[in-house]
Amino acid sequence: MLLDFSPYQLLSIALIFIWTGFVRTGLGFGGAALGLPLMLFVQNNPLLWLPIISVHLLFFSGLTLVNRLHNVDWLYLRRSSVYIFPPAIIGVFGLLNLPTLWLNIFIYSVTLFYGLTWLFNRGIESRHLWADRSLLILGGYIAGISLSGAPLMVAVYMRHVSRHQLRDTLFVLWFILVSIKMTTFIVLSVDMHFNAALTLLPIAAIGHILGLKAHNAIMRNDLLFKRYIGGGLVAVSVLGLGYLYSQQMLVSL
Repeated sequence: MLLDFSPYQLLSIALIFIWTGFVRTGLGFGGAALGLPLMLFVQNNPLLWLPIISVHLLFFSGLTLVNRLHNVDWLYLRRSSVYIFPPAIIGVFGLLNLPTLWLNIFIYSVTLFYGLTWLFNRGIESRHLWADRSLLILGGYIAGISLSGAPLMVAVYMRHVSRHQLRDTLFVLWFILVSIKMTTFIVLSVDMHFNAALTLLPIAAIGHILGLKAHNAIMRNDLLFKRYIGGGLVAVSVLGLGYLYSQQMLVSL
């Protein structure tokens, strides 16, 4: 699959996967949410990138958790899974059945929302039980359709899981969600692009290692980091939506 891209595109792909690896371990979430919109500029088919991202998520979250399972809040993970996993499964089927244009608009719109909340320091907050459940359900659905639901679920987990257990608990959640998505892909004979995923694994590992080293520094400057990232996400999302609109205008002509 990678042989179909130009050298410039391959360089862009490499940089994006370093970025996703960095974000995934630096923040503990958001690798797909912050990487997928960029990948769509290279090739605007989510079903090309999501299997590759899924393979990387399974590998790196499993690698991180090998000696960290004792630091997982299993009780809250079980309690919240009732609201996350069913809509996630529905989201996977949406991914496989919705038109590509709709999926791209959905992904850029969700990314734009995240970008605006981070840019203006308007964090997604949950203060009530009904809000917790709504965010978990919505986050599960978005995770199923695009792996971009992490910020919604993190807003709930931050209230119920202690800070020192948060990243490891989230990694277990991502591992389970991605396993559901991968199983569905395999059952429905979706091309998993395993060779491309394995080829990009060492590149993503560079970002993974950098993220591990930067994690504590990022957590100390969480708001500033997110504000810069938010501005970038807004720019990427506006460009992406503008490109999709222009393409549709050309088709209509």
